[in-house]
Amino acid sequence: MGLQAAAASTHMCSSNWVTLNSPQLSLNLRTTNITCLPCFKATNNHLFKFLCVKTRATLDEKDQFDDAPTPLIVQEEEQPNREVEESVKVLKRAAKTRKVAKEEILSALSVIEKAKIDPSGFLETLGGSKSPGRTWMLIFTAEKQLKGGRYFPITAVQRFDAAGKRIENGVYLGPIGRLTFEGRFTWKKRILAFIFERIRIKIGFLKSIEIGLGQKEDREPSTKDPFFIWFYIDEEIAVARGRGGGTAFWCQCHRATSPDSLE
Repeated sequence: MGLQAAAASTHMCSSNWVTLNSPQLSLNLRTTNITCLPCFKATNNHLFKFLCVKTRATLDEKDQFDDAPTPLIVQEEEQPNREVEESVKVLKRAAKTRKVAKEEILSALSVIEKAKIDPSGFLETLGGSKSPGRTWMLIFTAEKQLKGGRYFPITAVQRFDAAGKRIENGVYLGPIGRLTFEGRFTWKKRILAFIFERIRIKIGFLKSIEIGLGQKEDREPSTKDPFFIWFYIDEEIAVARGRGGGTAFWCQCHRATSPDSLE
């Protein structure tokens, strides 16, 4: 919104990130090559309002006979929608400025988690419709039960490829180097479970080193593996909770230069 044994090398990044998942998230872009996409209005509730109007019109027709007042449920259903919209704005402002107070962010994450937003379009928004997918920069990690949190202090980026069911996590340290993990994932409803298959290490201008993790190619990731439960995804931000109970949010980003060009 830590990693397994494969991602143990990244424990030095942040204790908060470790609580987010048993396998750590991160990815492979240099800080100078990563920019968050511009923010825009996250939700459009015109359709919802239309449905509310239709519901109210039907009830009003009945009122002509029994003179009963319009049920309050029409008004009550709109309020959570507005709360989610305002919470999304808070997170987008935090992603852009990194100056929003953590208390505001934690409150916004709580609202979004409780909203139970329909996840039917989440995967395509997260991973695109074709390879190599989309990349997301980690902005903020929260502790279990949202008891605390912090902005993630270094560049960590994650790539999801919905078409190929592939995942790539990396930590980028500018000219010093980068550490990336690659693997595959499965998706069920709002749960994305994943397995890392290899690690790539790059130090300075030296050629990168690849290390296999010995995963069986025919084994599908499950909830016995690291996973994320996604609560909100739009074209700008994504919110999820890891297996360890920590919550985080990301901002969609893009790279101006392929990381391979550094080699």
